[in-house]
Amino acid sequence: MGKHSKTSLRSHSGKWAAAVAAGAVLSGGIAPAHADDIDALIDEMEEISHEATAKAEEIKGLEDKIAASESKVDDASKRAADAKRELADIQTVSDAKRKNVGDIAQSRYRIPKSEAILTTLDSGNPQEAIDRSAYLGALTRKSQQALSDLENANRAAAEKSNSANIAVAEAHHVRNELQDQRKKLEREREDLDRKVEDIEARVDALSEEDRQRWITKDNPVSGADLPGVDSGIVAAAMAQLGKPYGWGAAGPDAFDCSGLMVWAYAQNGIGIPRTSQAQLAGGTPVSLDALQPGDIIGYYPGVTHVGMYIGDGMVVHSSDYGIPVQVVPANSMPIQGAVRY
Repeated sequence: MGKHSKTSLRSHSGKWAAAVAAGAVLSGGIAPAHADDIDALIDEMEEISHEATAKAEEIKGLEDKIAASESKVDDASKRAADAKRELADIQTVSDAKRKNVGDIAQSRYRIPKSEAILTTLDSGNPQEAIDRSAYLGALTRKSQQALSDLENANRAAAEKSNSANIAVAEAHHVRNELQDQRKKLEREREDLDRKVEDIEARVDALSEEDRQRWITKDNPVSGADLPGVDSGIVAAAMAQLGKPYGWGAAGPDAFDCSGLMVWAYAQNGIGIPRTSQAQLAGGTPVSLDALQPGDIIGYYPGVTHVGMYIGDGMVVHSSDYGIPVQVVPANSMPIQGAVRY
């Protein structure tokens, strides 16, 4: 978006019709179109383009949320499956402990306590009495340990069962949220399609002269006035000058604003977020008087647009449908902040 943007919406149809009528008069040679009419047309088109761009960025953010939700579903499902497997293993151990307790109980049952005591006392051999007593004590301790092991195994099984149930429930919850997000995405895409059709129809209907005014609305800089760039992130972005704007595009043949940033950084092995809002939120904030080439500047309330600072008070950006990637003054749009990656 450029310096012509306004903060409130106008009646699109009325001014569009007036501007078209003015253009028709001009083409018929009856009277020249007033500059105000064309400026009003560009203002209105830019506002519609701004809305469409913001919607496109919102959709990319929603797509990222859906991708994250899909990852959460996969993770929760995996944890549920792992918990169930661990539960089965613990139950196997618990069954073995239970059998051990049963075997010990049967051994104790075969030698009733009263009989064991009498047998020990009646033994004519003191050493035999000691051995019998030690055996019974060991049997008791073994029984107690087996019971403790069984109790621990059962507790672990209960905890793992609870973890498995929670993981399954979480997977279902995230899956349901994902379905809601996908429905919202479809609605937002339909809304974007309408906005895109509107702005594309308006741009395509412009006369050649008015199309040039549209393309140059942000006062693009070219030729000898551009700062020299040899390599790096800025060079990657500058190499895209002249390529067309594409809704949601991230190269290599077309770009939207944030897509150009993603592509240029990726050529230098650096990954950054996909949306303009996330890009401004993800980097290290820098003050405008400390900008360096490669820094990303966010524009407009809500950070619906971004450009890359290239030095000498200029940014390279991809702004609107019908306008190629170009260099413009960094202050040609309302700045919301800047970051460095």
